[in-house]
Amino acid sequence: MFLALALIAVATEAILGYPDAIYRRIGHPVSWIGGLIAWCDKAWNSATLSHEERRWRGIYVLVLLLVVGVLSGWAITAALSYFLHGAIALLVAGVVGSSLLAQRSLDAHVGAVASALETSGIEAGRRAVSMIVGRDTRVLDEAAVSRAAIESLAENFSDGVVAPLFWMAVAGLPGAISYKAVNTADSMIGHRSERHLAFGWASARFDDLVNLPASRLSAFWLVLAAALSPGLSASRAIEVLFRDAGHHRSPNAGWPEAAMAGALDIRLSGPRVYDGVEVAERWVGDGRNVLTARDIRAALDLYRAACGLQIAALAAVVTVSLMF
Repeated sequence: MFLALALIAVATEAILGYPDAIYRRIGHPVSWIGGLIAWCDKAWNSATLSHEERRWRGIYVLVLLLVVGVLSGWAITAALSYFLHGAIALLVAGVVGSSLLAQRSLDAHVGAVASALETSGIEAGRRAVSMIVGRDTRVLDEAAVSRAAIESLAENFSDGVVAPLFWMAVAGLPGAISYKAVNTADSMIGHRSERHLAFGWASARFDDLVNLPASRLSAFWLVLAAALSPGLSASRAIEVLFRDAGHHRSPNAGWPEAAMAGALDIRLSGPRVYDGVEVAERWVGDGRNVLTARDIRAALDLYRAACGLQIAALAAVVTVSLMF
């Protein structure tokens, strides 16, 4: 049941994405979740509280988000099953679930960075990449802009595509909505800033946990896509994956980044600037680090192949399950 739901959702999102007309009219599920998190942050995260109290309140927020995710997913599923025939209910649930995936939007945002560099130069590239990364982009050269775009593509392939689809296949809409709630909380309050170090601790740690299976799975899809793509190397992707993934600052993002870096024979991660402060990070991969828009295009081709393999594998599993 959930596998078919996931297949309908990912196929719908691949074809249609999230239509702008719907976004302008009602917004997006992530923006709704973000509104709840922002309210909790404003109402419950007071600087006058102790570190321990702020951490406990952050735990309460995480529990609240999980309860809201499970109950809303269950309510949508129950309502559709009550008012619609089984197959139609499944189809509509899949369309609803497609809003929780980000295949097309991720492709569009990363592609916009390459287009900006190609047509309008470095300033346009910096503006485009600032839409998808949190680091300071004002001083990035073309190579750094290109690396940032490719890193975002790799990380968000795991967080925005593979992970929500995985949890949808495992636990239906309740699982996918709960995952998106946790992941959104991590992006909003899971920082090591003075304000969020304690309050966002639970969300950040739980996000690491729920992303663990998808990060490994996303690396697998990228390696397999590299094996099927002329000019790319699956063996080099595997080598870099097992050598460098564990050196990344994130326990999960290093997996797809390392697989992509190895497949494309490039270097990712490395030093970067956040809020005016340079942060020393180890390199992932040992290939070229002077990258251009052409490398972003190559990464997008690999990403699309990995997405296609994921859909094909899911379709095959659903087909076999229906046969038996």
